[in-house]
Amino acid sequence: MTGGGEGLRVLGIDPGSRLTGWGVVEERGVGLRHVASGTIALGARGAPAARLARLHAECLRLVGRWAPGAVAVERAFVARNVQSALRLGEARGAVLAAVAAAGAALHEYTPAEVKLATVGHGGADKSSIRRGVATRLGVGPRLSLDAADALALALCHLDRVPLARRIATALAREGTTR
Repeated sequence: MTGGGEGLRVLGIDPGSRLTGWGVVEERGVGLRHVASGTIALGARGAPAARLARLHAECLRLVGRWAPGAVAVERAFVARNVQSALRLGEARGAVLAAVAAAGAALHEYTPAEVKLATVGHGGADKSSIRRGVATRLGVGPRLSLDAADALALALCHLDRVPLARRIATALAREGTTR
């Protein structure tokens, strides 16, 4: 079940320079189903270019394996320091390039949008997000924080799809009545 109407499958990716979370969520009628999730562990050793190449390859593999109708990625935010911001930007670049190379539809969300969609307020911490994801998808509490963030991205996108469909339908109707 990929793009299109009912049964939309979304791959969420939470980029990180050492750990990148990923998660697949699928619409099932009026419900949602956790399909799979995990973490890509890049570590801190080795050449940065080699780690980024591995991240790119892993993201290509994920898109190929799960055939999502959409990929949701966290939009960049201000990091604690310049070096962290640069490393995160490099990781995001590897992820975005992989999604584009795979031809998947990319959607980006800010951390505040994801938190709001997952737990109801934009100031939630990572543990609250994990609990919110676990509750909504019926997954166990042992979910890694990175995988939970990725699943939260997928949930955020799926929460927005019905509204986007209603707007598109209304605009199409309006266009035919003029």
